[in-house]
Amino acid sequence: MVHVSDEGSNDPFAGAFGGGLNDVPLFREIQRVLMASSGPVNWELARQVGIATASWGADDTAPTEEDRAGLEQTVRASELAVADFTALPMPSDVARVEAYRRAQWVEANIGSLRELIEPIAAKLSGSLGQLEGLGTLPGMPETPELPDSSEGSTGGPEMTQVLNLIGPLLMGTQVGTVLGQLGQRVLGQYDLAVPRHAGSIYFVLPNLVRFEQEWDLPPLEFRGWVALHEVTHRFEFARPWARDHFLRLVRDLVEHAEIDLSGLRERLETMDFASPETMSEAFDGVGNLFGEATSSEQRLRIARLQAFMAATEGYSEHVMDAVGQRMLSSYPKIEEAVRRHREGRAGDQALERLLGLEMKMEQYRMGRAFCDRVVEQTDEHTLARMWGTADSLPSMPELEEPTLWLSRMA
Repeated sequence: MVHVSDEGSNDPFAGAFGGGLNDVPLFREIQRVLMASSGPVNWELARQVGIATASWGADDTAPTEEDRAGLEQTVRASELAVADFTALPMPSDVARVEAYRRAQWVEANIGSLRELIEPIAAKLSGSLGQLEGLGTLPGMPETPELPDSSEGSTGGPEMTQVLNLIGPLLMGTQVGTVLGQLGQRVLGQYDLAVPRHAGSIYFVLPNLVRFEQEWDLPPLEFRGWVALHEVTHRFEFARPWARDHFLRLVRDLVEHAEIDLSGLRERLETMDFASPETMSEAFDGVGNLFGEATSSEQRLRIARLQAFMAATEGYSEHVMDAVGQRMLSSYPKIEEAVRRHREGRAGDQALERLLGLEMKMEQYRMGRAFCDRVVEQTDEHTLARMWGTADSLPSMPELEEPTLWLSRMA
C-alpha cells in the first residue's frame, strides 16, 4: 500500500483541496486503488467495482469439476459440428474449457479488453487537458488562491493534476460497472463478441443454472446451445488476422473521433465527487462524448466497424441455426427463451456504448440476411470465404446487396 501524506508532495490533492485526499469521503475509501493507477484506466478500480457489482445480491457459487467436464464434452462435439458444416479450419490451439463464477468472468474480461478500452480512455484523458475555466467541482472543497496561478484562473496547476487523475478514475468506475452488470447475466466468453487471444473458452455457471431454471430448459441441451454459440465465435475469431484487424478498426475510429468538450464539461461540473452513485453514473456510455461524425472519412470508419460487427453476428446466427437444429431437439424453445431474455436490455450493447458506436438491430439482421442469401445463391463453402482475409469481409454496401460481394469474390 502506498502511504500518502496530506502534507507531503506525494498527494496531488493536498494543495488543491486543503487537507488533501483524506478530507474527501469517496477518495478516502479508494485511496489505495486510486494511487495504483499508472495509465488512462484505473484497472484495479475497474476490477474491484466489476467484481462487487457482478456478485451483489446474487449467489456466485463455485462450479465443480463435474460441471467443467460436462461443458468440455459439449464444446468438443460443437467444434466437430461447426468444422464439418462451415469447412472453416479448426483453430490451431486446443481451447481450455473453464467453468467460472461471475467474479471470474469479470477478471478474465478486464484482461482481454484492455487493448480495446485504453485507446478510448487515452482520448478522453487528453480531452480533459483541453478544458479551461472549470469551476469548483461538487463534493470538493474550494480550491484556494495560489500565488503562481495565472490571473483569472479558477483552478491552477493543482486542478490540472486532479483532472489527470479523474480520467483513469472515471474510466475505471465505468468499465467496472459495465462489466459487473454484464457479469450478472452473461452466459459465456463471447457474450461480448470481441476477438480475444486464443487459449480458453469459459462459461459462467451460476448464470447458466439460473437461466435453465427460469425458462425451464433441459440443462444438457441449453449448455449445448451456449457451447455452440461460443465455438462459432471462436472459429470466426481464430483467423490469424481477425483480432489485429478489429483493434485497428477501433483505434482508427477513436483516433479521429472528436470529443464533445461541452458535454464533458457539463458532466464534470454536475458530478458530485462525494457520491459514489453519481460517480458510477457520470460516464455511463463514455462513447456518447464522441461528437457526431461530420466528415465522410469518419463516417466510413464507423461503417467499417459496423460491418465487421454485423458480419460477425450474422454469420454466427446463420451457423448456429443450421447446426443447432440438427444437434438439439429443444433448439426452437431455447432460441425463443434467449430472444425474450435479451429484449429491452440496453446493457447487452455495452461495447457499442463504450465505443460511441450506434449499432441498430436491423444492422445485425442485415448480417444474417446476407449470409442466408449468399448460401441460397451458392453454398456454405463460398460463404465461409468471408473469413479468408480481412479484405474478404463484406463491406456495409455488400451486406445490403450480397451480389456485390459475390461478384468481387468470384
